[in-house]
Amino acid sequence: MIKARRKIYPVYLFVDIVIIGLSFAFSYLLRYNSPAEVFREAYLPNLRDYFFIFLLWSVFLIISFKRRNLYTTDRSLNIPREMSRVIISICYTGVLIGTIIFFAQYKFFSRQVFLTSFISLAVFLSGWRIIKRLILRKLIAGGYHNINVLIVGVGRVGKIILEEIKKTPWGGFRAVGFLDDNVQTGFGDVPVLGKLSDFAVIAKQHFVDEVIVTIPSEKIAVSEIIRQAKEMRLGIKVVPENFEEPLPVLSISQLGVIPLLTYKERRHHPAEFAMKRLFDLVSSFILLVVSAPVFLLTAVLIKLDSRGPVFYKQKRVGFKGKHFNFYKFRSMVADADKRKEELVEKNEVKDGVIFKIKQDPRVTKVGRFLRRHSLDELPQLVNVLMGDMSLVGPRPPLADEVAKYSHVHMQRLSIRPGMTGLSQVRGRSELTFTRWVKWDLWYINNWSIGLDLQILWRTIPAVIKGEGAY
Repeated sequence: MIKARRKIYPVYLFVDIVIIGLSFAFSYLLRYNSPAEVFREAYLPNLRDYFFIFLLWSVFLIISFKRRNLYTTDRSLNIPREMSRVIISICYTGVLIGTIIFFAQYKFFSRQVFLTSFISLAVFLSGWRIIKRLILRKLIAGGYHNINVLIVGVGRVGKIILEEIKKTPWGGFRAVGFLDDNVQTGFGDVPVLGKLSDFAVIAKQHFVDEVIVTIPSEKIAVSEIIRQAKEMRLGIKVVPENFEEPLPVLSISQLGVIPLLTYKERRHHPAEFAMKRLFDLVSSFILLVVSAPVFLLTAVLIKLDSRGPVFYKQKRVGFKGKHFNFYKFRSMVADADKRKEELVEKNEVKDGVIFKIKQDPRVTKVGRFLRRHSLDELPQLVNVLMGDMSLVGPRPPLADEVAKYSHVHMQRLSIRPGMTGLSQVRGRSELTFTRWVKWDLWYINNWSIGLDLQILWRTIPAVIKGEGAY
């Protein structure tokens, strides 16, 4: 069973104390001294008063970090989520300290010191945790303290679990095999080790640490496996029976002695949407300015490669069914839309909704490179700036695709579409439409700024590697 390890607590606490102290010292000394004076004869006005405020801020920070489980080695916590916890703690404690300074009338406290301290804390406390997490990921991916997992049930859910384990080697899971009464062949290099009745023997032979049950409907056999696993002090996880359906927000509660799974629809507060829009507005503007040279170079390459306009404009369906002009760099020949009917029979996505061909003859040489690394999507920053799209969200569909939607699929239109999303970082064009919708609905029901940052972070390697794009 993977548990957050607490033995490392004193080390993390010590490093935080050192970084916090250096951040405050840096901000204070450079406010009243030049770099040369710091090492000769530093001027230290109101030192005792500053020390009191810094000490108070340090205590608040450490308490906040502890409450957010930042002093444990939680393998399930990824880099963006850990960074967001750090930044949120710094923001909350910063507001608290600012309020104390204001109402206590501490006029000696410099605004420059406060701002520099805030930035230094954010940069250095986040920075060392990124380094720590990267080191841990490398160690765990190399086999350090791995957790042997036995998957009960060879089926679609079992395959998905195996895929998730392989996608996140830094999680420390190692699938040793499957158990199933009806299937004898596993997936890839992970075999079926036996039947459900063989659980105890196989768990001992393969030094199993955790069991994941994917067939809860087999109540008698599963109950026996859970009983034996508890006796052997193994970790036990059970996938809900209706996992195949797109799930809303799930929480665990209890009615007396009965555990209950509660499914509920996430209702977003208007302030959350305002925060997301502000983030999109600022980020898209900065990215447009930074990527201006890339726009120019791409435009030149498109013009040199084939005849036609640089940009491709298309009507897409967005928030609550609103139609808008969707912009991309042209990656196909100029008459690509007219030739689509000729290629319908070659569609490789057999769900009748979306249209994809790996070796689409309409794609130009430059266009194939742009698509592989998602550079053709850059003009959508204009869509984000205009408010038709968001940086993160479900991909905007065509009107003829929406016409084939079921009532479940229509939920994809309940928020602004995005330039990237969970589907893009978990398979891109290789996903089926059904899996695509599931990820989109999960995103909608579990959205947060932290989740957006996580998806944006994971988009970078997905775009660089060009995996699953065509």
